This record gives sequence, C-alpha cells and structure tokens, in this order.
Amino acid sequence: MVIFAIMKNILKVSNPNDYAEFVGAPVVHPLVSIVHYDELKIHSSLNNYGVYGLFIQREFPNDLSYGMRPYKAEEGSIIAVAPGQVGGREDDGSLLSFSGWAVLWSPELIHNTELGEKIKDFHYFSYFATDSLKMTEMEWEHITHLIEQLRTELQQNEDSPALRGVILGYLRLIMEYCNRIYLRQLEAPQSKDRDILKKFNYLLEEYYRTNQQIKFGIPSVAYFAGELAYSARYFGDMVHRATGGTAIGYIHSFVVDQGKNLLMRGYSISETAYRLGFEYPHHFSRIFKKVSGMTPRMFISSE
Repeated sequence: MVIFAIMKNILKVSNPNDYAEFVGAPVVHPLVSIVHYDELKIHSSLNNYGVYGLFIQREFPNDLSYGMRPYKAEEGSIIAVAPGQVGGREDDGSLLSFSGWAVLWSPELIHNTELGEKIKDFHYFSYFATDSLKMTEMEWEHITHLIEQLRTELQQNEDSPALRGVILGYLRLIMEYCNRIYLRQLEAPQSKDRDILKKFNYLLEEYYRTNQQIKFGIPSVAYFAGELAYSARYFGDMVHRATGGTAIGYIHSFVVDQGKNLLMRGYSISETAYRLGFEYPHHFSRIFKKVSGMTPRMFISSE
C-alpha cells in the first residue's frame, strides 16, 4: 500500500505509481505509470515530483501552478515535468474530468542508458520552458497512439530487460515528438523582448544546473547582460518590458522557487542557502521573505 505524503496540500510523487494510485489508475509497471484521464474522474493535486512526466491533455485547468508560479497551458498541449519540480493544482475536493493522458517514469528506468544522457538535451523539461507544447491534430494522434501502444505492452507483458528496452524505445520516440514541437515553438516569430527573456531563462537555469553558484555566488544582472552582449541598463529595460518586473527580481524569484523545492525535500535553511550560492543564511532568508512574504522557517512550519 502506498502512503501519500501530503505537505502543505502537496502530493509527494516519489515513484510513478504514487500518482497513478492517487488518481485511481491501474498500476501497470513498477517504474512507469500511464494514466488515461478519459477513463477516470479524479481529484486534482499539487505535486512534488521525484519522477519525469508528460501530461498530454485536450484542456488543462486554468489555475495550474508550475515552479510555484501560475501557469496557463494551451488547449491540446503537453506539459513536461522533471524530478525536483513542483506543479499542478491544489485539491479543492471536487471531482474533475479530463481528456488525455499522463505518462510518468522513474529516473531509475533511464539511469545509465542512452536515453538517460539524451534527456538532458530535451530542454522542455525545464521550469523555464515557459510555454506548453502545442500539438497539431496529427501530432496529438501520433503521440496518443504511441501511449496507447505502450500501455498495451505494459498490460500484456511482465517486467523484464526486454520489456524495459521496449519501454525506452517508446519513451524516446514520444520525447522526440515533443522536442520537435519545442524547437518549432522556439523558432517561431516573436518579439525581441520575448526572445531575450527566453535566453535569460536559459542562462539562469544553466548557471544553476552547472553549479556555478557554489563558486561565484548568486548571479548578478550585469553577468547575464554581459553574456548576452548588452549593457546592464538596456538588458534591464528589456526584461521589464517583457515581464513588468526587474531583472534582479526575476533572479530572486528563481532562487526562491529553487529554495522552496530544497526546503520541501528536507534540506535545512543553512544547507539550502549554501546550495543556492548564499554566503550567509540570513541573506537567503531576507530575499526569501521579500519575494514570498514569509521567512523560510515560516514556510517550513506551514508544510
């Protein structure tokens, strides 16, 4: 029996079947879950993911959050999640009907595999791939057909190395479809300010993904402006036009979101501050309160 750890109305999805059992979907494999929403009426959940996942739906709820921020997904689109991320919709007690699928898999499944290395190149799993993946009708048909075939394989065959090879093949093909959509959207015409914001997002995420904060500390606006070959003032103006806020505020919001994830995963305030690049924990606490309206300790106690 799976015991669900709900913290501050958050469902901890440590393995794929935590989510499957929460929504009442059949368990088909120890490391993969496939949910067909058309067959279910479910409670929504705000999830702390320890797994990878693709949510493919005709229509998503309007009040989703992703990375602790409000999130709007287009109709007929895909949302991708990765371990360490938080997203979804808090349960308000109502039963919901959706049309579409969810596919979740454990990092264990792709560990030391070619797909485990390749997934690093699929940037749509990032918090900062801020657009859902909008499918054409043909892409919807192809992707959902692949998921149906994968579910049939899992229902009809016991777990084995051969089956896992089949699973990896299906997942690779589904993710390549998603990557094609992502690249198409990335190359679509857009305003200069929006383009700069995407580049800013990528550099900010890359800075933390490569642990530069451990050596150099919290990144500055000047750092990103220099990387993009702009003056700090001009760069700040572009970010303001694109977001309505400041560039340093954007950096701080990112840092606080990362801090919330680490705190929910059990790291102390001091450990979290260090991992984020702060020299002193009270500097982290000050920015955390400025952004979120509460101290890290208040956030922990409210879980």
